Amino acid sequence: MRIVSLLPSATEMICTLGLEDALVGVTHECDFPGFVRGLPKVTRTLIPTDAPSAEIDRLVREHLRTNRALYTLDLPTLEALRPDLIVTQALCDVCAVAEDEVRAAACMLPGGPQVINLEPQTLSQVFAAIRQVAKAAGVNRVAEEVVGRLTARVEAVVSRTIGLQHRPRVALLEWLDPPFSCGHWNPELVRLAGGVEGLGREGRPSRTLRWDEVRAWQPEVVFIACCGCSVERTMDDVPPLQSVAGWQDLPAVRSGRVYVADGSQYFSRPGPRLVDSLEILAHALHRETHPLPAGLRPPVCVIGSTTGNGASWVSGVSAI
Repeated sequence: MRIVSLLPSATEMICTLGLEDALVGVTHECDFPGFVRGLPKVTRTLIPTDAPSAEIDRLVREHLRTNRALYTLDLPTLEALRPDLIVTQALCDVCAVAEDEVRAAACMLPGGPQVINLEPQTLSQVFAAIRQVAKAAGVNRVAEEVVGRLTARVEAVVSRTIGLQHRPRVALLEWLDPPFSCGHWNPELVRLAGGVEGLGREGRPSRTLRWDEVRAWQPEVVFIACCGCSVERTMDDVPPLQSVAGWQDLPAVRSGRVYVADGSQYFSRPGPRLVDSLEILAHALHRETHPLPAGLRPPVCVIGSTTGNGASWVSGVSAI
């Protein structure tokens, strides 16, 4: 079988299922496991990734408003790869090639490859998507082993969370300029990790926020995992938060509990590493209760300190 993946999370599912040798093409964003960087790329983006966050947001909204895709297929490359199976998604118009374009392209390819569409919105649906890919590739038994291991890790976090005396109010933000709440699986991860997410809703898309909504929630922890962004890229947007009205007075800022995580590698990808994301988040919320598994890096803690009246902010970073 020859498989082409049209989203990074599907690439990770395919590799977790032991199908690395069948993977012949990936997207320009696929980067894990490391070897996939050397595979042929079948997509390209129409949005400049090095633009400021506010400009990226404006361009995305403009493209979606005019029904223009954010990503496009490299049809000659796709045809040359002769895939038997194409894995895509229709969950988010911002994250991948439009489903209609994929299906239209598949109809033109020799042999008529199978196209499967993944639309997980919760953690359990991510596990179901792994099974869906496995069924299409004929490795159902492997999927049960993979999902079993992932489920055991989730249950280990949940079992430790049950005994917590305090569940902090959390604002998990998926963009900063403008601010976006978390959505889909991420509010669920907050709950499983031992926090309370008051701005996002489980199984629902993220949404644009007003900063006064964040202030009204008075989060005890602000956890920033910008969609598609590394820690380094996200940190470019952190200093301007100092000028947001009321930011310095948030309980999370006053206590130094503002964290930045890699939203590209973890929280934005509905694949096997959402369980890694859960463990990273749980460790940030309750360090003494949830040890960080070996091999995972903790989020960066943005060090904030205030004067007695909360009027000043000193910026710095450290690992928690």
